[in-house]
Amino acid sequence: VQLVESGGGLVQAGGSLRLSCATSGFTLDYYVVSWFRQAPGKEREGVSCISASSDTIFYADSVKGRFTISRDNANNMVYLQMNSLKPEDSAVYYCAAGQIPLVGETWLFHEYDYWGQGTQVTVSS
Repeated sequence: VQLVESGGGLVQAGGSLRLSCATSGFTLDYYVVSWFRQAPGKEREGVSCISASSDTIFYADSVKGRFTISRDNANNMVYLQMNSLKPEDSAVYYCAAGQIPLVGETWLFHEYDYWGQGTQVTVSS
């Protein structure tokens, strides 16, 4: 099983990045996928979550209206389009997959089955 994030980098405030999460070794169709991020000295926080069929999507309040999550089950990919980036968005971004119930904020606290290694996003002011 592998989840491999890519697309991170250095961008100026107001810019955009598109993160990708390439999955393999399991059937993505049956899994919820979420993006989390962790900045130095801070706790990991949930960014966004998408259900297996893409019919349920959650965003953290801090990214609503700026970030868009999507998935392509046929190609085993999940994406996070990040627009209007701010310096406070700087963090290592991780994708995670799990067979979890999407009720309320369960996606933030439930244990996920698989995690990627992360990709660094740095937003300069």
